[in-house]
Amino acid sequence: MSARKWLLGLLCGSALALAGTVTVYAADNDGTPAVEAAQAAEPAQGDTSPAAPVYAARGAESCMRCHDKGSPLAVLRTAHAVKGDSRTPFAQHACESCHGASPDHMGKPPAAGERRTAPAVVYKGDRTAPAAVRNKMCLACHENGLRMNWQGSQHETADIACTNCHTIHTTDDHVLSKPTQPGVCFNCHSEQRGQTYQFSHHPIREGKVVCSDCHNPHGSAGPKLLKEFTTNEVCYNCHAEKRGPYLFEHQPVREDCLNCHTPHGSTQPRLLKQRPPFLCQMCHGEGGHQTIAANGSLLPGGTGSVPNQTGATAALLNPRLLARGCANCHSQVHGSNSPSGQWFTR
Repeated sequence: MSARKWLLGLLCGSALALAGTVTVYAADNDGTPAVEAAQAAEPAQGDTSPAAPVYAARGAESCMRCHDKGSPLAVLRTAHAVKGDSRTPFAQHACESCHGASPDHMGKPPAAGERRTAPAVVYKGDRTAPAAVRNKMCLACHENGLRMNWQGSQHETADIACTNCHTIHTTDDHVLSKPTQPGVCFNCHSEQRGQTYQFSHHPIREGKVVCSDCHNPHGSAGPKLLKEFTTNEVCYNCHAEKRGPYLFEHQPVREDCLNCHTPHGSTQPRLLKQRPPFLCQMCHGEGGHQTIAANGSLLPGGTGSVPNQTGATAALLNPRLLARGCANCHSQVHGSNSPSGQWFTR
C-alpha cells in the first residue's frame, strides 16, 4: 500500500512540474515576448552581481533565443556547461554566472538605430569590459593552482585578460593544445617567434616543446614567469644529466645556463650564444695556451690567445682554437667526476 502511495505521489509531482513548465513557455504561443513571461524572476535594475536572481526558470535558453549560432552554442559542449557539477556556471546561473545579471540587455528591444544594452561583462566586440573586470569573473572559480601568483604578475600588471589568450566558448582552446599554443603566445612575443626560426632551436615549431613547459603565464615566483625559481631548475627538468653534482664544477654553468645558451633559438649549434672559441674567451681571454708568433716562435702563455689580437708582435691563431675550438679537449664543460677532470678534459 505504501508503495502505491509513493508511486502516486511521484506521478502527481511530475504532473505539477510539467504544468509549471508549460506555464513558463505559454507566453511564447500567443506572441507575447518570452522575456515578459518571467518578469517576476528578473533581478532589480542595476543589480549586476553574479549571485543576483536571474531567469532561473529557463536558464541559458533565454540567451540562446538570440545567440543561437557559433561560439555561444559551442559552450554547451564544454566543461562550463555540465549542470551535474555544482561548481560550473551552468549549474548556477548559466550564462549570467560569467556575464553578470542582464535585465536591461534581455528587456524590450532598443529603439531604431540604437544598440541593445550590453550585459555587465562582455568578452568580445567594442563594448568589452576592462581586463580587471573580466579577470575577476574568471578568478572567482580559477584562483588556485597555477593561478595563485596571478596578482602582481607581469601579465596582470600589463592589463592582460584571461580572454586575450583563452577561448571560453569552445572545446578547442588553442592555448591548451601543444600544436597551437605557441601561436597564441607569439601574437605578443614576436621576438621569440623569430628566434624559433634560427638554425638551432628548441622544437617549438615541431610541437614537441611549448611555452608552458618552461613558463607559467599566470604568474611565477621565478624570473621571466619561469615555472621554477631559477633558470637552471627549469632546464634540469629535461636536461637532468647536466644537473650534477660534479666533483669538479664549472662555475658559469652552476650559476646560470643562460651564461652560454639562449633558450629560444640561435645561429650556433646547441643554442650557444656564440661559437667556440669566442664563447669561452668571454671569460677565458687569457687562456694560458702558448700562441705562435709571426716569426714562428712561441709567445708567453696567454699572450695573443684571442684571435685578431694586435700588439707589438703580430700573433697567428693558435691551432688549438680551430674546428670545435676549446671543446676539442675540454669536452666536459658542464662538470666532471673524473679524478683528473680539473680542466674538464675528456
